[in-house]
Amino acid sequence: MNTKKPVYLLAGGNWRNPGAMTPLLKMIFAETGKPQPCVAYIGTANGDDTFFFKAIALLIKSAGASVDRVRLAKNQADVDAAKQCLQAADIVFVSGGDVEEGMRWLVKHDLVTFLHDIYMKGKLFFGISAGSIMLGTHWVRWENPKDDATAELFACLGLAPVVCDTHAEKDGWDELRAAVPLLGKNRKGYGIPTGGMLRVSPGGKVEALVQPAAVYQARAGQAVEINPLIPRGIK
Repeated sequence: MNTKKPVYLLAGGNWRNPGAMTPLLKMIFAETGKPQPCVAYIGTANGDDTFFFKAIALLIKSAGASVDRVRLAKNQADVDAAKQCLQAADIVFVSGGDVEEGMRWLVKHDLVTFLHDIYMKGKLFFGISAGSIMLGTHWVRWENPKDDATAELFACLGLAPVVCDTHAEKDGWDELRAAVPLLGKNRKGYGIPTGGMLRVSPGGKVEALVQPAAVYQARAGQAVEINPLIPRGIK
């Protein structure tokens, strides 16, 4: 039976005011209907960095959840134990860092299909920064970073049927604008600004929360900025 839940994509980036994320986390955790849900933490995008984990774990706990760390960024990871932890958790969180590195470990340990399966069975997922991008369908890389003609897409988890970038508003969403034309005619990409979040429903509806989200559409081989997603209550 399909019991999919929304996927939440946070931008993060506002580490000078981490408490601003607490209301967003509480909103996500409320989806479980549990007073203290358990969050399984995936940190492959940052090599299971302990500083990242401690910072995020503090935020998760302050918002009313417990957190279990899933270590996968190594060749001899205990994949069976990781699966047990992910299966037992109420929520799966994908942390930030480097998108391609994060996906490399998940693919290496053959966890992409497993994550799809538990999502389809009702597991709640959310990510921050690179983790949010990983929860989307694709991201972009360059064979030669100095040559835009070498840009290509690579597959991500695809639990949220979107392509997004996070907290890159000061760079004009340049990576997102490179990715969007590669998706195909009329396809869209979303820029989640610092402190913002997207809610992607099981049916594919995309909503901005807290901050307006930039939207780019592929037209004539270019990424054209169109009307942003405006959160309800913001005019």
